[in-house]
Amino acid sequence: MKELTTDHISQQFNNELERLRQHFLTMGGVVETQVQDAVQSLLDSNGSLAEDVKDKEATVNQLDGLIDEECTRILAKRQPAATDLRMILSISKAVGELERIGDEAKKIANLTLNLIDEGESPRGYVEINRIGQMVSRMIHDTLDAYARLDIAAAVKVAKQDRAIAQEYNTAMRSLVTYMMEDPRSISRVINVIWVLRALERIGDHSRYICQHLIFMVKGVDVRHMHINDLANELGEK
Repeated sequence: MKELTTDHISQQFNNELERLRQHFLTMGGVVETQVQDAVQSLLDSNGSLAEDVKDKEATVNQLDGLIDEECTRILAKRQPAATDLRMILSISKAVGELERIGDEAKKIANLTLNLIDEGESPRGYVEINRIGQMVSRMIHDTLDAYARLDIAAAVKVAKQDRAIAQEYNTAMRSLVTYMMEDPRSISRVINVIWVLRALERIGDHSRYICQHLIFMVKGVDVRHMHINDLANELGEK
């Protein structure tokens, strides 16, 4: 974080900012594991692993509350400006995206348990595996970009969301066609569709985190900017 933070007279202020950053990355690591385990629990029909994913929600919520308190305390006590203020605001918003990713992972875990109870592996697992791997990589790269303040990496990660959306749309067309051909499969396939939807949403939240990172470093609000315009604005390919 040396590239972004100021060399404050108060070492305690420096410590507070670094602690905030570390707590954010810790929460990101927990959420990343949640998503990976949620997808794996479905592919392996592992109910125990799905329950572990749900149990991690308590840790995510605890970190969410801790980070919120730290942001509020620093704002009130230090009255930060410029880059310090952007850092705190960025993390405050990005942590909300992490919390939503955790919610989607929990949703996948619940759907996994439903599919296990139905006792039959439906269509769509190949697509879940493929999109799950893409989403997991996106989360990992997002957190890595945040840790290194790497704007080029953030733009690259944001672009990955388009590939996930394309895979999602292709999978949806295939599954809808399958349900029309075999109406008996509708109940099972609907659960798979909700899993795919959760994964697609996780990709969206990862992209939003990258946007908050760009705001932190560059001071530019890119939330409503097309990805190509974003790359041009920042001089990234």
